[in-house]
Amino acid sequence: MNAQPDHACFHCGEPLPDHPATATIDAEPRSFCCDGCAGAAQWIRDADLGDYYALRSAPAGQVGVEPVDFSAWDRDDLLHEHVHAVEGGREITVLTDGMRCAACAWLIDRALRREPGVLDISANAVTGRIRIAWDPAKVVLSALLQRIAALGYRPYLSGGEAGEQARRAERNRWLLRLGLAGLGAMQAMMFAEALYLDFNNTMPIATRDFFRWVTLLVSSPVVFWAGWPFIAGMLRELRGRRLGMDTLVASATLLAYGASLVETIRGGAHVWYDAAVMFVFFLLAARMLEQRARNIASAQVDALARARPVIAIRELADGGREAVPVAALRVGDIVRVAAGDALPADGRLLDDEACFEEALLTGESTPVRKRAGADVYAGTVCREHPARVHVRGVGADTRLSQLARLVEHAQEHRPPLARLADRIAGWFVLALLLAALLVWLGWRIHDPSRALEVTLALLVISCPCALSMSIPAALAVAHGALARIGVLALRPDALETLADVTDVVFDKTGTLSDGRPRRASVETTGGFDVQQALRIAAALERDSGHPLAHVFADVEGAPEASNVRAVPGAGIEGVVDGVAWRLGQSGFACGGDDDGDLWLGDGHHGVARFGVHEAARAEAAEAIAALRALGLRVHLSSGDSVDAVARFGQALAIDDVHARQTPEQKLAFVRALQAEGRRVAMVGDGLNDAPVLAGADVSLAVADGAALAQRAADLVATHPSLMRVPESVALARRTRRIIRQNLAWALGYNVLALPLAAAGLVTPWLAALGMAASSLTVTLNALRLAPRRESRQKPQPRPATAMIAAAPSQAD
Repeated sequence: MNAQPDHACFHCGEPLPDHPATATIDAEPRSFCCDGCAGAAQWIRDADLGDYYALRSAPAGQVGVEPVDFSAWDRDDLLHEHVHAVEGGREITVLTDGMRCAACAWLIDRALRREPGVLDISANAVTGRIRIAWDPAKVVLSALLQRIAALGYRPYLSGGEAGEQARRAERNRWLLRLGLAGLGAMQAMMFAEALYLDFNNTMPIATRDFFRWVTLLVSSPVVFWAGWPFIAGMLRELRGRRLGMDTLVASATLLAYGASLVETIRGGAHVWYDAAVMFVFFLLAARMLEQRARNIASAQVDALARARPVIAIRELADGGREAVPVAALRVGDIVRVAAGDALPADGRLLDDEACFEEALLTGESTPVRKRAGADVYAGTVCREHPARVHVRGVGADTRLSQLARLVEHAQEHRPPLARLADRIAGWFVLALLLAALLVWLGWRIHDPSRALEVTLALLVISCPCALSMSIPAALAVAHGALARIGVLALRPDALETLADVTDVVFDKTGTLSDGRPRRASVETTGGFDVQQALRIAAALERDSGHPLAHVFADVEGAPEASNVRAVPGAGIEGVVDGVAWRLGQSGFACGGDDDGDLWLGDGHHGVARFGVHEAARAEAAEAIAALRALGLRVHLSSGDSVDAVARFGQALAIDDVHARQTPEQKLAFVRALQAEGRRVAMVGDGLNDAPVLAGADVSLAVADGAALAQRAADLVATHPSLMRVPESVALARRTRRIIRQNLAWALGYNVLALPLAAAGLVTPWLAALGMAASSLTVTLNALRLAPRRESRQKPQPRPATAMIAAAPSQAD
């Protein structure tokens, strides 16, 4: 019995509350975290599926007690893209993130097979997918999904039946190819062993030829069907007039097969069928492992797919409600989201207060409490109580869809380093073919009977598979690890460049600060009305998108402003009630000396001064210390006043600070560092830093949402935590180290293997084994970059740095 500790739930392993639920299982009292887990355990025992608890290697998912309504999944208008007809019924593939081990898949399979109307069921613990075929005349889909959820495995819609079918077909083809190659390799080796053991040539010629013809029959489907991906790849490379790994693989395989066929027909001394099939088998295994490494990078896309809700509850004009597919939502609709459900669209909160879990989008595990008017995003989960949301973004315009596109875009990139490896591999293939020709000629002179065998071994053992796979495999896993911590690479060489940075330049407002300045004081001159000054300032800042807009967000009754224009490094100007106003630095707003405060004036005279305070992000000091621990120099470049920036730098222990910097001056500062031979990373909020973000060697935008549209940045952090910066640098350096290790292994292996093969000390089948081992080694080494399965512990919150007086300029 794989039971949980006494202090943990018997079913899911979660900590027990003060008053746990209890149930008697196999005549023993058991404790549970909730009634849902207790009910699931009782049902499992009553259904005679108790072996699940003995077989599992990890706890089940928590069932919970919140009711889940799957009735909408029975609607044809919702599922038409996800369901297809099969003999006797329909079929759908759903996702779940609750399967932890093979026992979970076993439990789901056994439980659903007991339900009437289920035609077939297949659960895969590795991919988290459950394929269900059912007869709608006997059972509705919602009942089956309810059974899955009752066991602790919450189902979600997959990305579409067409995509799922293509994924399954591709996976099945590779599995069939690998299985056929494995069986063929075993049979070919068995017959080859019989021929090898005939040391004294006592085997009758008829028996020898019989073994060869049988081996030919076994090898043919392996070479031409299981090995077809390599032959097709060779044809593509030849059509493109280039030499690559597939050319060498296919030519070596076909050479071994063709020479063996000729020797079989004419009764020659040697055949090499075993080398051909072993080569295909080992390479297929290595290729599938490489695909596994790439699939790790796709995990975030699957997670985004799981976040998409199935239906939305739309509020009608008369106050009623209707359930509609998410695709039917339009901007301007009002939706109601139940506690525990995911938001179907982006929007603004209408209730006074609500709590949302944004872990998928930001990596922040703690639910975020929001107030009326706050932005909320599709895919985030409503907690505590229901919420009303005014829809502002649907479908492809949601932040969830933007993230999915960014992840997919990052996966499609082929960095220059990977292209360089391909070019090296191409020249290596050409050199190897020439070397093979010379070796063949040499052995034809020395020992003609072994010329072809030695040449085959040389081609096989020196195949640059490991060289071609060393960089792509590492980068694929690294991009997946980046996505896991909430950072998306938008440029193909971003990760490579990030590993080489020596200096990090930070913007302040919205980057090192929390991005939400607070109004501390208001002073007017000449008897100007305080409320009128606040309304004018609020009108100017209303649609600016700058963090200073938060200073006046609470001002009511602000009039409309026209001809509003931001002046980088100075402030903002516009016309309010027919009067031209300026808001920003003292010199810009009223022609005075810079005093660090925010002024409202007409350009010559000031009418109001606003004292503005902002706080550093809670983790800013920790992130800067982590960057220094990595050996990086940290700089602060801000558009704020000298005194404000100096105080901010002192509070965060940043010695090199630069104040009153326009975007052009920030870029000039970065250029000056680069002229000294430094490699510079720029970290900004993605709002007004486009020039310097584009001009730095590598840039990272940290923001609450604006950065997703900031194409000037090389990387985007989907969570505002600054700890993502040192984490990304550390990961980039680890990736570089893994790539160097892979390249060293691949090149070192070939340097050692070439002389051995050329000297005739390696048989072709042993060469195939060595080549596959080399490829598997670099792929397994790349998988070390993958994040561990256990969730990252959330660091304890640190006290925020004391409020720092500042008046952020429009340029910061």
